[in-house]
Amino acid sequence: MEAVTGPISSCSREHLEIYQTWFNFADSDRDGRLTGNDAASFFAMSSLSKPELKQVWAIADSKRQGFIGFKEFVTAMKLISLAQEGHELTSDLVKSPVNLEKLSPPSMEGLDVLLKNKRGPVSNDISKTNGNTQLQPTLPKSLFSTKSKQKSYTSLTSVTSVIDGLKILYNEKLKPLEATYRFNDFVSPFLTSSDFDAKPMVMLLGQYSTGKTTFIKHLLQSNYPGAHIGPEPTTDRFIVVMSGPDERSIPGNTVAVHADLPFTGLTTFGGSFLSKFECSQMPHPLLEHITFVDTPGVLSGEKQRTQRSYDFTGVISWFAAKCDLILLLFDPHKLDISDEFKRVISSLRGHDDKIRVVLNKADQVDTQQLMRVYGALMWSLGKVLNTPEVSRVYIGSFNDKPVNEAAIGPVGKDLFEKEQEDLLLDLIDIPKKACDRRINEFVKRARAAKIHAYIISHLKKEMPTLMGKAKAQRRLIDKLEDVFEKVQKEYHLPAGDFPSVEQFKEVLGRYNIDDFEKLKPKMIQVVDDMLGYDIPELLKIFRNIYD
Repeated sequence: MEAVTGPISSCSREHLEIYQTWFNFADSDRDGRLTGNDAASFFAMSSLSKPELKQVWAIADSKRQGFIGFKEFVTAMKLISLAQEGHELTSDLVKSPVNLEKLSPPSMEGLDVLLKNKRGPVSNDISKTNGNTQLQPTLPKSLFSTKSKQKSYTSLTSVTSVIDGLKILYNEKLKPLEATYRFNDFVSPFLTSSDFDAKPMVMLLGQYSTGKTTFIKHLLQSNYPGAHIGPEPTTDRFIVVMSGPDERSIPGNTVAVHADLPFTGLTTFGGSFLSKFECSQMPHPLLEHITFVDTPGVLSGEKQRTQRSYDFTGVISWFAAKCDLILLLFDPHKLDISDEFKRVISSLRGHDDKIRVVLNKADQVDTQQLMRVYGALMWSLGKVLNTPEVSRVYIGSFNDKPVNEAAIGPVGKDLFEKEQEDLLLDLIDIPKKACDRRINEFVKRARAAKIHAYIISHLKKEMPTLMGKAKAQRRLIDKLEDVFEKVQKEYHLPAGDFPSVEQFKEVLGRYNIDDFEKLKPKMIQVVDDMLGYDIPELLKIFRNIYD
């Protein structure tokens, strides 16, 4: 994460003031975002070649959001300075031994005159830089108003980022379909603006004492408020560790009603869960880019017979949909996968690409035992995950203690260091891939909403007009697997995209099927157009401005 914050921390106060003046000047909308149009006009004053400027933008906008903030702007200015000095531009250059603090701001031709006249460099005619980019005003504040709007808010070419474009598409095209067929009750609550704007999240899962809390502490190099570590089940609640101005713990009921945080959907799990949920805030450079979710240890043995007071697997499933990465932690001495752990892993269905397996505390066994443990873990996971592909397993001891070389030897120590480096690189890449992940999750949600609409409308169609409605509803619920199969064949849908039959049955039993809506092909077509045209066009708008 140092690569992200390095350019700012390595700047002198004098240079920072210069860059802040330049950024304010280039930011035509005065919204703290430098869009492609503004950046292209400003960067052109550096007199660098188009390939060089393309690389500058690619590194500065590594998250592919379609805009850069002040920190990324400073990175861009450093890169332009280095390019003007003859350095080859690479993403590692900002981490190189080059003395960034003594690096002077780049030479920007004509900028002094423009600053003196206080005339902005951005104009509607941008043919010299990139003819594909449009001037981009800020997103309307009324976008997530509870009142429905009939007309389009604005065209996609008028938004300032990919995320803002997704907000508009969701509100105008996907949310009406979800509301009509009650997708929010069956699958996932309606999305809010904070869901789109939230930092990437990493969730840690595992039995008690597998090192989940220690893993987070190891990454932060410090304790966080509410952290407890011990051989017994110490973490008895879900703790979201995120960035904040000071160190404090916020109770779950308060977090769940906070409009600026993406946790309002957790209110559906009731007060019993919210009493076992809290937010831990602290100022930390890493937490400016990633939020961690520490979870209670999954129960095993006799303990799992004690029922929790809330839907544990339901909460895990909710977080899994929001998270960018899910770490399954195992201990060499706790390889058994309990019934509750099986249910938890099953609840991760559809999020296989996010799952990483970590064999933690691996230096507690010798090399021969480690080979056997690794084989046993792969065998157990193969049965539970029910997939022919072998999951990547990171082996190591993720804590602040020195590796136990007496057990694993020098070869094992080298292996641990390489595995830890690979996992950390995976974590560092998360912010860079956050925007792509948002798009991926949005498309998955749109497909799920379509399938849900097909299922609900088919159930409605099967209901009798006058008599025997209660009997018909019981029959449909009992034979829901057959309903899914009919819908799949009728609309040529992939079986893997359908929801869990048991979960769908449970929710469906609370409703009168006759109250549902019939199929509305126009609403389906709107979502199809969004997937086939609007999203590709949105991505085209926010591709590299020099492509």
